[in-house]
Amino acid sequence: MTQRFDTILKSGTVVNQDGEGVRDIGIADGRIAAIGALAHASADEVIDCKGLHILPGVIDTQVHFREPGLTHKEDLETGSRSAVMGGVTAVFEMPNTDPLTVTEAAFTAKVKAAHHRMHCDFSFFIGGTRDNVQDLPELERAPGCAGVKIFIGSSTGALLVEDDESLRRIFKVIQRRAAFHAEDEYRLNERKPLRIEGDPRSHPVWRDEPAALIATQRLVALARETGKRIHVLHISTKQEIEFLRDHKDVASCEATPHHLTLVAPECYERLGTLAQMNPPVRSADHREGIWRGIEQGIIDVLGSDHAPHTLEEKSKTYPASPSGMTGVQTLVPVMLDHVNAGRLSLARLVDLTSAGPARLYNIACKGRIASGYDADFTVVDLKRRETITNQWVASKAGWTPYDGVEVTGWPVGTFVRGRRVMWQGELTAPSNGEPVRFLETLKA
Repeated sequence: MTQRFDTILKSGTVVNQDGEGVRDIGIADGRIAAIGALAHASADEVIDCKGLHILPGVIDTQVHFREPGLTHKEDLETGSRSAVMGGVTAVFEMPNTDPLTVTEAAFTAKVKAAHHRMHCDFSFFIGGTRDNVQDLPELERAPGCAGVKIFIGSSTGALLVEDDESLRRIFKVIQRRAAFHAEDEYRLNERKPLRIEGDPRSHPVWRDEPAALIATQRLVALARETGKRIHVLHISTKQEIEFLRDHKDVASCEATPHHLTLVAPECYERLGTLAQMNPPVRSADHREGIWRGIEQGIIDVLGSDHAPHTLEEKSKTYPASPSGMTGVQTLVPVMLDHVNAGRLSLARLVDLTSAGPARLYNIACKGRIASGYDADFTVVDLKRRETITNQWVASKAGWTPYDGVEVTGWPVGTFVRGRRVMWQGELTAPSNGEPVRFLETLKA
């Protein structure tokens, strides 16, 4: 009897846990139904992927889509459109919105606003505060919740828990791995006078390396004391890499494309406040230290930290200018360019963007190309040369720090649960995003 599928991806080079090989993929009911030679099978649609690489769907575990409250910068629809245009199939969105995502009502409203309006699949972090500690055990297990996110250094928004005693209270009640913006608020406050008006090169002087390292050391100590797991977001220093190497039992960590690509002071001299991020882009030795973290397996995942602001807001005189840049759409092409430059293998990129997130966050049925898993794919042309432009960026913010940068390697297709949502630079299906499922939040 002839096998029949909804869709067959034909003759693509499939990249997965068993290496690379030319295979067909059969899709049925949004899931991967078969992998291998399917020449004798039939399907409603057959898509020729010859010469293309099919990766497990890229999962961006740190984005800020600004809804509710800040939708002049971005919203769930535009942010997710930018994601799928760049080959990203699922995102984890952050709680520093207005109002903050710190209550059941705010979280539920966000999931409702995203359902079948976002183009990719999604989950949302719940913000950890002093006031919602008693609610966190229930909130972190809500369907669609990626876990608890805590800022121990102030950044965009009003979320801040800077003292060890309050952090300890949160650690004691949660069970899942919690994610942290790790900059020491006390040191940041002490060093504020070092900011130079009109000179964004002073940003990494103010938010210096010890501010990041001290915060990360404090978090590891609390994790050990309470027996909990932590995830340190957007690593920016070589010292954090060296420290975290010896604490991988309790601490995972993330790198961002901008900390792996941009370098100070050149980026501030060229881009001004467009390069302003928290934690900051630093000097070349820190960039190389983070690359060593990639090489040595210390870095677990990549996240874009997509944090859009309008060009009008970014044009304010430093330090009145907000920190943040777009990134979800450029994550795949920027990192493919690094693959082509020999800085990491394609297999390592897959581990950082799909298998790694699935492993850390216990994602159900995503992160691998395997029978029974969601048919999420990022289809790329490894040899295609393109120039990233502001005009290509689908974010409402409308700009990228990589405007005018030529890269080798380009996302040509995005599949979300079997639906081809982007192909060759065009949206090809209505928005149909669903909550990401986690093993800790499965409900009957």
